[in-house]
Amino acid sequence: MVIDRIALVLVIIGALNWLCVGIFQFDFVAWICSGAATTWARIIYSIVGIAGLWCISLLFRKRVSE
Repeated sequence: MVIDRIALVLVIIGALNWLCVGIFQFDFVAWICSGAATTWARIIYSIVGIAGLWCISLLFRKRVSE
C-alpha cells in the first residue's frame, strides 16, 4: 500500500533527524524552518508523528505476500 510506504519513509526521516539531534545537537527540521517553534516546524513534526502512529498499525496487520 502506498500510504504505508510513505509513512515508513517519514518515520525513517524523523528517526534520522533525531539521530542528528542526539549526536550532533543539530535539528534539521528546525534549521530548515528557522526554529523548532515555528508553525512550519510544528506541522512537519506533526506529520512525522502521525506517520509514526500509522506505522504502529503495520505491526498488527497480517502480511500479504506481494
